Amino acid sequence: MVPHHNRRVLVSLTTRGALRVHAGYAGAPDEVLSAIVRWARPRVRRAERLEAQRVMTAFPVHDHVAPGDRAHRRPARPAPGDEPRLERLQAFHAELNRRYFGGRLRRVEIRISSRMRRRLGEFRPADTGEGAEIALSRRHLNADGWARVTETLLHEMVHQWQAESGHRLGHGPDFRRKCAAIGIEGRAVARVRDDLPDYSHSRR
Repeated sequence: MVPHHNRRVLVSLTTRGALRVHAGYAGAPDEVLSAIVRWARPRVRRAERLEAQRVMTAFPVHDHVAPGDRAHRRPARPAPGDEPRLERLQAFHAELNRRYFGGRLRRVEIRISSRMRRRLGEFRPADTGEGAEIALSRRHLNADGWARVTETLLHEMVHQWQAESGHRLGHGPDFRRKCAAIGIEGRAVARVRDDLPDYSHSRR
């Protein structure tokens, strides 16, 4: 178990299976610690995972961290010139949500990241019912065009669907099944969909 101070992701599993837990849970009661263990178990039922998630997020974890140990929030203000791109990406998200998820996904913050070098995108779940975000690589946006960025966004929205449906985040069987159901590859963003909405000629 690896403690951390990330404000947005309280509990997560790394690709190697290590459990990362916010340091504020060190003083949590047994009921909350048991919920973390249940959440992390493989092949746990969806209802049990959702209940464990409810118990975990109800605990005021940030109140149990010393002020000097609190992680600093990233600046929310977009870089100069990013506003039109972010508006377009939000339009993509709304359309893809309607088309492939029945409009059931929450609206999330979308961020353009200059730090991503190898990843195209990333979904970060909320530590409570709000605050989730999708980050997309600036390099990807500049080099690969809107069609490929749209598919990357859809890939990250499947991770959003996992989080909101009580599934464990990752590229496991439920992720691959959902990707197959909506017609994208489950292991990586590799091809352009002809039927995805095209905002490349938008005047925004």
